[in-house]
Amino acid sequence: MQKKKFYTGMASALLASTVLAGCSFSSGDSDSSGDGGSEDQVTVDVFQFKVEFKDQFEELVEMYEEENPDVNINVKTVGGGNDYGQALKTAFSSGEDPDVFNVGGPADVDEYEDYLTDLSDTEAADAALEGTLSAVDRDGEILGLPFNQEGYGLLYNKQVFEDAGVDAESIESMDDLEEAAQTIDEQKDDLGIEAPFALPAKEQWVLGNHLANTFLATEFDNSLSEAYEADTVEFEQGDQMQRFLDLQADYSVGPVLSLDYSQQVEEHFSLGNVAMIQQGNWVYNTIESMDPEFAEENVGLLPIPVEGQEGKLPVGVSNNWAVNNESDEEVIEASKDFLDWMYMSDEGKKFVTEEFKFIPAYEGYEDQDIADPISEEVYEYASAEETLGWVFMGAPTSWTEDHLGSAMQEYLGGDIEWEQVEEQAREGWEDARQ
Repeated sequence: MQKKKFYTGMASALLASTVLAGCSFSSGDSDSSGDGGSEDQVTVDVFQFKVEFKDQFEELVEMYEEENPDVNINVKTVGGGNDYGQALKTAFSSGEDPDVFNVGGPADVDEYEDYLTDLSDTEAADAALEGTLSAVDRDGEILGLPFNQEGYGLLYNKQVFEDAGVDAESIESMDDLEEAAQTIDEQKDDLGIEAPFALPAKEQWVLGNHLANTFLATEFDNSLSEAYEADTVEFEQGDQMQRFLDLQADYSVGPVLSLDYSQQVEEHFSLGNVAMIQQGNWVYNTIESMDPEFAEENVGLLPIPVEGQEGKLPVGVSNNWAVNNESDEEVIEASKDFLDWMYMSDEGKKFVTEEFKFIPAYEGYEDQDIADPISEEVYEYASAEETLGWVFMGAPTSWTEDHLGSAMQEYLGGDIEWEQVEEQAREGWEDARQ
């Protein structure tokens, strides 16, 4: 997907409780039953943000209604640049509370906690993969159900690795990765590439969100909730963070500070100009649009080496479904049943993977075909519980970019030392938590 769509549609939703998504309410409204319901029906109003799957979601709703004629589900989607977080607040303040809505990270859960139904008794909650409920778990109550998962690491060009004599599966430590980068760099002319890496340091989110998270996850026990409650950040693995940043910068096409996401994915990786990029499964559609055969056959995924957490991939939840506990009891039960059906029924599972193109956040999808090979690898890591948490979602609002990402850019530009990166970022965290 495009960087703007990924970042605003997913990361902002969790970081700042505001999701840039859909068009106006009227253009997103859908009465899926076609008849507006009847007195014998239970009506469930769904208010959701993910404009990318609006049409497919409404199609799934129609399938559910055909199987459950006593339930009428109305879907409202906010997208096309509107602020979902603000629109949701408006809906509640105006007395038009939805029955099913979306909550992202802990800040959203705190804000709407009084309205959130405990979903612990749902089949989906019981099947949720390890770590996917951390944002919505409050004192043993499960206050939301995850949409899906996304994961990232080092995407690599299998053919370049093979031609260079580098065994990707043998790369477990930072020493191994440095050796692989040096081996590839020494042969770059013969390999027909410009450099081992393409580091888009112009993008603060690549640095402050994803790169940093890999080395902050264990500090907060892989829990974004712990990060959300923390008064400070210690950078316990700051030396490893610096080392990985230096490695990419030293062996990257440049200049890195002017290299952006599109150049990284489209110009360099998709066209075979570099061997590796730090990205996730969301880039698959872009790579496929440029070279379908390369996307399908030649892209591998490596975990970023972290001492003590080798072989683990950062995997996180993009958003969560919540059920309004002030709705009528029959509406609450119908809402739970629909969510269970969407993720646990054979029809729903097939739709989730094939039409939504989600990486499932639940057990029981082993027989389903995941949408693409990168997403399939992410799901395998998640299913095996070989993951690191997305703790950056629990950081203070805008901290990952405005404080850490920007400081890392200053470091790459030679304006400050690494110790100052940590110092500036720590002060920003502590100031926000006062």
